[in-house]
Amino acid sequence: MFRSARSSRVLAGLLATAGVAHFAAPRPFDSIVPRALPGRPRTWTYASGAAELALAAGLAVPRTRKAAALAASAFFVGVFPANVKMAVDWRHRPVAQRAVAYGRLPLQVPLVLWARAVAAGADKGGQPKT
Repeated sequence: MFRSARSSRVLAGLLATAGVAHFAAPRPFDSIVPRALPGRPRTWTYASGAAELALAAGLAVPRTRKAAALAASAFFVGVFPANVKMAVDWRHRPVAQRAVAYGRLPLQVPLVLWARAVAAGADKGGQPKT
């Protein structure tokens, strides 16, 4: 397993990349915002992008790493409905696109576990629990 500092940097990079993508190319993200959410999808796209950027920044700083990792874990759970919407909406698309949409669903589990391991590692001075 990665040392917590390295693991947290990689997770921060992933979140920062996703956050920037929400602003650089928001349309695909708009399309997966669940209809049950109030307001305009673009607002949710930008809000989730900003949250990802904030989480990335928090993971990069040792003093805020544990809180940011726990928040990232909750964030990954919170965006799961968007992945479900994508899978439902893409169920009639070509096989490759369906595979992407369906593949996002189980991907949330290792992301949650990764964030929790980073949080646990912050408690132990660098080593995530295995």
